[in-house]
Amino acid sequence: MDYRQIITIEPGKRSGKPCIRGLRITVQDVLEYLAGGMTVDEILADFSELTREDIRACLAFAADRERKLFVAAAA
Repeated sequence: MDYRQIITIEPGKRSGKPCIRGLRITVQDVLEYLAGGMTVDEILADFSELTREDIRACLAFAADRERKLFVAAAA
């Protein structure tokens, strides 16, 4: 998945944290909801502006960031 069309970073919004489509909902927010046991359907019910694709983009972003951190540490 190409998350770059969904995940945005704006210096003046949420302290520059990666957000979903310019909204004030961050990737970190979504990951914490999932880690806390919320289902995708529960997140979508609480945040009607989000889509399943948005949540998949958060996961893809986190996976890509993790991969980049691993590569940088190995170098």
